[in-house]
Amino acid sequence: MSVEKIMVVDDDSLGREYLYETLMRGGYEVASVSNGQQAITRISKEAYDVIFLDMKMPGMCGMEVLEKVKSISPETVVILMTAHGTIETAVEAMKKGAYDYIIKPFSPEQIELLISRVNERQKLITENRYWRSNSNIDEKLNPVFSRNSKMSLIYEQIKKIAQSKASVLIQGESGTGKELIARAIHFHSPRCGNPFIRVNCAALAETLLESELFGHERGAYTGAISKHTGRFELANEGTLLLDEISEISSNIQAKLLRVLEEEEIERVGGEKTIKIDVRIVATTNRNLMNEIRKGAFREDLFYRLNVVPIYLPTLRERREDIPLLVDYYLRKYSLENNAVAKSIDKEAMDYLCQYNWPGNIRELKNIIQRAVVMGSHEALQLEQFNCLFTHQDVERSGNTSAAGKAIEDVERDLIYNTLEKTGGNKTRAAELLKITTRTLRNKLHKYDAESKPFFERESVSCAG
Repeated sequence: MSVEKIMVVDDDSLGREYLYETLMRGGYEVASVSNGQQAITRISKEAYDVIFLDMKMPGMCGMEVLEKVKSISPETVVILMTAHGTIETAVEAMKKGAYDYIIKPFSPEQIELLISRVNERQKLITENRYWRSNSNIDEKLNPVFSRNSKMSLIYEQIKKIAQSKASVLIQGESGTGKELIARAIHFHSPRCGNPFIRVNCAALAETLLESELFGHERGAYTGAISKHTGRFELANEGTLLLDEISEISSNIQAKLLRVLEEEEIERVGGEKTIKIDVRIVATTNRNLMNEIRKGAFREDLFYRLNVVPIYLPTLRERREDIPLLVDYYLRKYSLENNAVAKSIDKEAMDYLCQYNWPGNIRELKNIIQRAVVMGSHEALQLEQFNCLFTHQDVERSGNTSAAGKAIEDVERDLIYNTLEKTGGNKTRAAELLKITTRTLRNKLHKYDAESKPFFERESVSCAG
């Protein structure tokens, strides 16, 4: 949910008109009133996403308006406007529910920055609501979605892990579902009613990451035109997910270690120490012990994060789950796209079960979505996935050398080598390959040009 409707409350007509015009140019729907009573009357009749509220007004002061607004519409974001000498009052108002304050006079850029931060906050609130209301975690993570013993054990451990405040380190290849496990830990925990905040450590430069994690004060550096609340503060009494923790610099590692030990932060450019109560869940697709040996990751930080370790298996280690996941995403994307595909051909399913899935569940999810969107039959067909996988492997390799053959070449070699071992017995070869005899016959038919020389050369009798 993004900001759309804004109210400006200020008895200063020039200041009110300036802010009104600034917001209108930004494309927002804006109401402008000159006193607190008018503001209360309006908000009693219709909802506003944000209210810019002047602190000092005749009649009903800003503090009174704030309290009434919060009693009528707790979700409305209130941003206080204050002049010099009233900062302490503004801070007190923030304790009573105001989101932030801005000092007069201010620029259009400051206003837009504030609104962008409100948008980010609203997105996080909406995301948490979604997971609480629509994501019965027991349903999403129930072992019915996994027949794998390792995954079943992880599911059983989640509730026990969730009850503590201990830091959790989730390790596994990209696409194995690390964030989903992190969310499950949060929503099974006593903190489930509080924020779940995620930071992608790999996506931000060091200076930006420091500000995102710890926040900054106005004027802390060039471009810091207002105070910024960091993710640790946003996650207070909730859970903070540090995604791809292995990518942070040594400088940030040192500061993060101090935060974990002291349970307090300082904003960039600030001197005040802020106590925090945050449960840390970190994820990585790297082997952190190897990173420690290379000097790229602090050993003391590793032990602080790795209080409770979780290792997620790859999809190729849990092939028994592939049919469950394929069926789940097939139903999901067929419904979302009003697609004709309602099922999957057995040969296609066999093919998916044999594929190595270097991108794990994320790759499977994307492949099924593409097949559903592009498909024209009620059942997804084998040829759809042959094309997709061949294309992906060619892209990865960049050539057709032996080290980077397309999957069709690898598959063809595997089939012929297996047939050689079985003396051309298709039934036995199919058993070794863990596919049906019918699937093997279809593949041989497809590679007819290559298969004929093989049988003619070997002059074998093909049973089965």
